[in-house]
Amino acid sequence: MKLESIELTNFRNIQSLQLEAAPGVNVIYGENAQGKTNLTEAIWLFTGAKSFRGAKDKELIRFGETCCKSKIHFCSELRKQTASIQLFSGEMASAKTKEVFLNELPLESSSELAGQFYAVVFSPAHLSLVREGPSFRRKFLDTAISQILPRYDHYLHEYQRILLQRNTLLKDLARFPQLIDTMEIWEEHLSKAAAAVVFCRARYVNRIRPKAAEVYEGISSGKEQFDLHYLCGIKQPEERPRDDIREFFLQEYRRTRSADIERGATLCGPHRDDLEFLVNGMPMKLYGSQGQQRSGVLALKMAECSMVEEVTSETPIVLLDDVMSELDAGRRDYLLNHLENRQVFVTCCDDESFRGLKEGKSFLIQAGHLMDIKAF
Repeated sequence: MKLESIELTNFRNIQSLQLEAAPGVNVIYGENAQGKTNLTEAIWLFTGAKSFRGAKDKELIRFGETCCKSKIHFCSELRKQTASIQLFSGEMASAKTKEVFLNELPLESSSELAGQFYAVVFSPAHLSLVREGPSFRRKFLDTAISQILPRYDHYLHEYQRILLQRNTLLKDLARFPQLIDTMEIWEEHLSKAAAAVVFCRARYVNRIRPKAAEVYEGISSGKEQFDLHYLCGIKQPEERPRDDIREFFLQEYRRTRSADIERGATLCGPHRDDLEFLVNGMPMKLYGSQGQQRSGVLALKMAECSMVEEVTSETPIVLLDDVMSELDAGRRDYLLNHLENRQVFVTCCDDESFRGLKEGKSFLIQAGHLMDIKAF
């Protein structure tokens, strides 16, 4: 998959911009708050996902304007395609808030672009995967798996629904002790749903582990080792059949029932899982430097990219926002010159960050305007 060009009108601080992309590395540089990340964000929206910055649609429209438009030309499945997204606000939004087209045909929503345009994004916010709590890492797993296994969303929602029912029951038992007779049924349903989620997560992590380790080895020039461990309370879950996992959770729910009743909440299950990052065998969160943590998340993201490619036969576009800071020269060189056969868009603040770029294009952005283009 290749992005050939993007046109933006009134998108955030960008009044009008047209960019013809290189098939390899595209460096977007300039001082802070000039529009570099805005351009990356605009590309990401064509995956059908929400803004990776958490912005609402109306916040994407340039201040003082009532609509914005983004349009891309891209090559997918060996054919040229176009897609556009137009957002409306104010009086114009009274009739409609969004128009989405794929190859000039209207779509019901931007989510229908999912599966048409693939990209993987890294932004500084993704460092929370290492630095923050387990919920960030669970969300990463769930989002990544859903891209390549649509029915996983059903498994996850079913688990969350039954978990809520059991937790409600645990709280109600103090007032209605006779409801304890229904606990066995809920635990059977919950263990089945938990097994489906853990089965998928464990196998996904097992498949991306060697891919992430290989990328990290390249980033660190072979000086460091990287690994991932999926923590779910079961030893080697990736080797266990789903029925074994279901039986494990069923026994756990029975064993912890008294403690769960006392707490009014379910103490074990996929909602408590974690994904551990290791560098040279040590927990990265505690012992990894800023550069190592950034490299670890990059390796994870590139492994995610490889999985999408493996399953869909399409090579996702790689979006790297503010990735160069806190990386040494060797790690920068890997990102600029060794992500073979991938189209990359990387943002940075100055030309010093990409002095070693051997092939590609650079684009200078100032106040939302494209000021200079260089080919390498």
